[in-house]
Amino acid sequence: MRDKNFGIWEQTTWAEYWQTAELVGHGLLALGVGVGDRVAVHAENRREWLFSDIGIVAVRAATVGLYPTNPPPEVLHLLRDSGSKVLIAEDQEQLDKALEISDELPGLEHIVYIEPRGIRGHYTDERLIFWDDFLTLGAEHQQQHPGAVAELAESAQPEDLATLIYTSGTTGPPKGAMLTMDNIEFAIERFAEEGAFFDPPATDRDLMVSYLPLCHVAERAFTTWLNAAVGTQVNFAESVETVQTALREVQPSIVFGVPRIWEKIVAGIHIRMSGASRLKRLVFGASMKAADWIGDTLVANQGRHTLLTRIVYLIFWVICFRALRERLGLRNARYTASGAAPIAPEVLKFFMGIGVRMHEVYGMTENSAFATANLPGRVRLGTVGQAHPGVEIRVDESTGEILTRSRGSFAGYWNRPDATAETLDAEGWLHTGDVGEMVEGTHLKITDRLKDIIITAGGKNISPSEIENSLKASPYIKEAVVIGDGRKYLTALIGIEMDTVGDWAQQRRLAFTTYRDLSFKPEVIELIQGVVDATNEKFAQVETIKQFRMLPKELDHDEGELTATQKVKRSAVEKQFAAEIDSMYTNRVPEGAAQ
Repeated sequence: MRDKNFGIWEQTTWAEYWQTAELVGHGLLALGVGVGDRVAVHAENRREWLFSDIGIVAVRAATVGLYPTNPPPEVLHLLRDSGSKVLIAEDQEQLDKALEISDELPGLEHIVYIEPRGIRGHYTDERLIFWDDFLTLGAEHQQQHPGAVAELAESAQPEDLATLIYTSGTTGPPKGAMLTMDNIEFAIERFAEEGAFFDPPATDRDLMVSYLPLCHVAERAFTTWLNAAVGTQVNFAESVETVQTALREVQPSIVFGVPRIWEKIVAGIHIRMSGASRLKRLVFGASMKAADWIGDTLVANQGRHTLLTRIVYLIFWVICFRALRERLGLRNARYTASGAAPIAPEVLKFFMGIGVRMHEVYGMTENSAFATANLPGRVRLGTVGQAHPGVEIRVDESTGEILTRSRGSFAGYWNRPDATAETLDAEGWLHTGDVGEMVEGTHLKITDRLKDIIITAGGKNISPSEIENSLKASPYIKEAVVIGDGRKYLTALIGIEMDTVGDWAQQRRLAFTTYRDLSFKPEVIELIQGVVDATNEKFAQVETIKQFRMLPKELDHDEGELTATQKVKRSAVEKQFAAEIDSMYTNRVPEGAAQ
């Protein structure tokens, strides 16, 4: 693996990886961590995250990951609910969060901090241990008990709890999903299985960039499990904000991203090209028309090229696509995937058109991230693909809910037998909470979350996510929340993509100061109205948006409007912007809003 320090990539060999992870294991044993205990990690993606994760599991304890953005109240819930005995915190920021609520955590015995800046010599809490001192403690324990970690690792059982991964908490406090050693072994087998994901199979020559939070099951699967399965090289981006730079420097061959990442990349392309010379804009426009045609053809052929698309692609590879993919950091990408949330098919088709092999995949924490995937040469746009080997899929005839069953099904929710019983039935079927249908009997299409389905006053069932994703396919829209449950018609709250709309406004010499000021410009409202009108043309009359309001601010995790994974908390948003919503049904139009 490689980590960037002061602008320089530094590598860690496999031998160094295990040696450090083993020291972590010995250090935990020295601190009194036993089989089944929980150890929390609160850090950005970095080598120490993996050292800790492997070391924790090696001594048959369980890893509890916290999002770097978790505020103190959420940190309290996660540490208290999991009963974590040790916390490994990255720096002063994360340490302060823990210390702020530590009086309510009597079971938290030790806090290991990785970065000493602002901590050493300033903090006096007896529970604190600097990372280097922690490894020294591990080395001393290793010298006294040289085989302790190896013996524990050797005695691991399939049913051992390996990790607690907390749900995003869109409908209530996050729940800890228990994944066992057998669950993870199942995931690793799927990754390494020929034809299950990659064609040809992934090897130690493949490069990846790690940037999504490692406490999320999808990033853990690609960064830790795939890495262990086949020996890929993991490169840690410095932050989500610098991921584009990391992609350009590394030029990875395997790339996984959530929809927001792919949408942001497309929006960024439009920003850069809008400021380019007239010649470059003409070349780009022609290239995009070619990409659109190539994408349409690939969609019709399940991702397979025809002779004509290959010829056209080769021409535009020389003219535009090569430079564009180089700039995006996708020059060598042979497998890219989008998952963790629905994505607009238009976004996927864009990448397919420029030669990036894009695959939508489906999984969740509760089934170890493995349910279905679009496989190379068998891509059906608008679906999440076919069931993985060893995974059973069925759609409940009465509710339309998707059910899965496999060795990857989790052991249940930590300390929540009631929630476990609602999710995992007696026959082993996992009730995903997603609504979907089978396409041609092979590919699964997800329409929405069961709890998000809108039932209008007229009794019509509507899937808001398809409408929202269509809106967000525009480079000008970042967030879209469709409203209409129990109402006569659909409306929407819309948040702009600040960078793209800001660039659009500057080109038209529209002065603005804040996000709110820009959002409520009549010209911007007219721009968004055009996107809404175009979206309405794709849907039946009852599914069209009759009115919309601009969000006066960007949705924020700290204010409870988004989860740590950037999913919208609908109930919180509807409560926060109740006045704007009511105005769309009472014809009271607030100043600066749009009909």
